[in-house]
Amino acid sequence: MRQKVSQALRIAVLGATGGTGRHVVTQALERGHNVVAVVRRPGSFERTDRLSEAVWSAPTHVAGLASALAGVDVVISALGGAAKGPTTVCTDGIRAALAAMGQDSMSRLIVVSAHGVLETHDRSLYSKAVWSGVAEKMKDKESMEALITASSIAWTIVRPPMLKDTRATGTYQVGANLPIRLWHSIGREDLASFLVEEAENPQFIRGYPRIHR
Repeated sequence: MRQKVSQALRIAVLGATGGTGRHVVTQALERGHNVVAVVRRPGSFERTDRLSEAVWSAPTHVAGLASALAGVDVVISALGGAAKGPTTVCTDGIRAALAAMGQDSMSRLIVVSAHGVLETHDRSLYSKAVWSGVAEKMKDKESMEALITASSIAWTIVRPPMLKDTRATGTYQVGANLPIRLWHSIGREDLASFLVEEAENPQFIRGYPRIHR
């Protein structure tokens, strides 16, 4: 376990019960932060010190989210839509989050998107493969990103390749122009580690970091 930071943050996690979100919650707590896990149903997490749950019944419900985000230092979104078919979960959720956060340039938002959206939707084998498999999710990520970049808050949009449920390695690479190949992936634990570290020590404000093993 990493050494705890000297100054605890209050971090809200959207998509807290998802595959990546749960790791974000766990690692933020291990690092000594206070966490607000935004969930659809109460009782999604065991009671523990420095962890509270906030129920957000629908991704379009701004009022409920506003109360959940009151007083937080950083919002980390690990929202994800359905595996197949049209989805607007990320777009709707981030639209509500931006409204709840307001247009404060000091507000901090870190969002998991995907490599292959917008300008990274190119002719590479990776881009072709991901769009042939989950095009609707990619469209949702694209419209989500447009909302974020139009805001005045201090955002970071993380664009990972394929996510895997593998144990943390701590040896991942991060960079704004990191090449992403067809075989690249990142474990959810490693991704969560980077998200929490970016919350602690911002390196990519209004940037698009890529990450892979």
